[in-house]
Amino acid sequence: QVQLVESGGGLVQAGESLRLSCATSGRTFSSYTMGWFRQAPGKEREFVAGVSWSTGSTRYADSVEGRFTIVGGNVRNTVYLQMNSLKPEDTAVYYCAAGGWRTVSTESTDYHYWGQGTQVTVSS
Repeated sequence: QVQLVESGGGLVQAGESLRLSCATSGRTFSSYTMGWFRQAPGKEREFVAGVSWSTGSTRYADSVEGRFTIVGGNVRNTVYLQMNSLKPEDTAVYYCAAGGWRTVSTESTDYHYWGQGTQVTVSS
């Protein structure tokens, strides 16, 4: 059974940092693309960041570029999202996802496996 499990969410103040983790199991994702998405109340799910294990390339949403970093674990069954300089508008449920593409897609429909999400709340 394929599982993606996120952790590391919480409540922080604006300007602080958090690191989210996504642990995968049930299959090998070494040739996949791993992505982070988020969904705020009343809004659609949006792409945040992604990494392609095949090419090593990364991609970020404009809103997080320079503040967030997606990092893969030494063993390709874990991926992290380092979030610095957090803003209240970063408040959302953050989801980890895996997709079978060589390049990083920003479309949620290109990702086949999803975690249950972890809440990130940033207070002003």
